[in-house]
Amino acid sequence: MSGAQDGKDAKDAKAEQISGKLIAADPLSSEPPIQVPVQQRDTEWELPNGFAWVYYGEGTDSVQKPVIMADGFNLGRSDLQWLTQGLDGGGYKFLSALRKQGRTVILVGFDERTAPIQKNAETVIAAVMRTLGERVGDDRLTVGGFSMGGLVTRYALAKLETQRIDHQTALYFSYDTPHRGAVIPIGLQAFAHFIPQDNAFAEQMNSPAARQMLWRHYDSETGRGETDPLRTELLDDLDRMGRWPQIPIKIAVANGTGDGTGLDVPPGEMALKSTGLIAFPGTTFYTQAAGENATVAQLKRLLPLASKTVTTSGYPELDGAPGGTLASYKIVAEELVAKGGKVDLRHEAICFVPTVSAVAIRDIDKQEDLYAKVAAIDLEESELDEIFWSSTTTPHTAITQELCEWIIKRLPN
Repeated sequence: MSGAQDGKDAKDAKAEQISGKLIAADPLSSEPPIQVPVQQRDTEWELPNGFAWVYYGEGTDSVQKPVIMADGFNLGRSDLQWLTQGLDGGGYKFLSALRKQGRTVILVGFDERTAPIQKNAETVIAAVMRTLGERVGDDRLTVGGFSMGGLVTRYALAKLETQRIDHQTALYFSYDTPHRGAVIPIGLQAFAHFIPQDNAFAEQMNSPAARQMLWRHYDSETGRGETDPLRTELLDDLDRMGRWPQIPIKIAVANGTGDGTGLDVPPGEMALKSTGLIAFPGTTFYTQAAGENATVAQLKRLLPLASKTVTTSGYPELDGAPGGTLASYKIVAEELVAKGGKVDLRHEAICFVPTVSAVAIRDIDKQEDLYAKVAAIDLEESELDEIFWSSTTTPHTAITQELCEWIIKRLPN
């Protein structure tokens, strides 16, 4: 083999060493594009499998009117500095608004965010008990979380009730939480395993928490997208505990719309293609279509040379559904370009948490339910007491004034 060929192979191999590390991360738990000064915590608690940052309400120096909020999904230990920036660094300052009402805000982080939801629920349980122990007065608690954090807190409160432990929680809330499952395109999940080296995206996809939250998980051994056994186990655990905590009022908000109008992402269209001579040349991703044997990806790589067609059967049109969005294809495109490739990107952002999933009102298996007009459905169909959705499609866990003020109005006095 010539030296020139050796050099080309080395260049090709380097171009195909991408991480995809942010594709499945909760935006609130990811490093913000612009970092801004944030409030300094008043104290920090060490908890089993995690920790908490405590912010006392304005004009107070103790735990009063407590609001416990749990972090979402990402790799590794929670970085609550980033979470704080997400809550207070945008157009609406959620953390500040709570503190101005004299409320103590307790942000719960985890030592490993990809750990099983049942394990991280123990951290939330410890945070609840610590809050009750340090609370001044008898104000009842508000407990909830963002994305995965809503599932973790849901599980924690239900478990406490099963154990007949009084959690003294008046309100449970979830913020764009995938109660019926989240969606990462099967083509992208398959791509994570097609990258010819260990990478952060594959690590995320195979983690316990991802397998529990995803509506369908790609099994790299069978090559199929299926309900993962860990998800089945989690749902069975919740069923045994009554599915939800029964004592508090239960509310939820969705970053997607409630009018049944999906995204401008037609099914079966090319979403992204690598058009250059390096970085998976020819690899193409398609938006999710319904029907049998729908092609969602054609994967190609140079070293080692390989190709693979990924198909699905019996799926609804997930990518264009109403819901909170993730810029999944944009992230892949940017990584390919960063490695010297060229791309044709047609659809940057797609549905990640369908509205019906976030407000637990139907399931996402059927097209008619996935695209249901939530605003026109009787609330009795939901498993929650009150639900709300965004007036326009917004990114997953985006902190917006209309969603946050709706939650604040329902907080216990």
